[in-house]
Amino acid sequence: MPYYDYNCAECGPFTSFAAMADFDQPCACPSCAATAPRVLLRAPAFANMDGTTRTAIATNERASHAPKSTRSHGPGCSCCSSSSKKMPSRTMHRADGSKSFPSARPWMISH
Repeated sequence: MPYYDYNCAECGPFTSFAAMADFDQPCACPSCAATAPRVLLRAPAFANMDGTTRTAIATNERASHAPKSTRSHGPGCSCCSSSSKKMPSRTMHRADGSKSFPSARPWMISH
């Protein structure tokens, strides 16, 4: 049975178990036994789900302005890395082992 939040007019908010069929029914206050209507005080939690499903739902529900985290994406994921589209290297390798970057910044001296 899930927890539901109720608000007693005299005692204030409290949380109690109720059957899912009785989700919209009022509950008796545990302090004064007055009838208290159900209220929404906090967002539902997905504590009984396995971690993979909970992470997937949290990723899908994240706001578009939230930054991407490396915890939610594995290395080489297709949504935020360009590993599938490899860019050609702008480094020019010479036979003697030296390197130069002719197209990047020709005015800079390489170390």
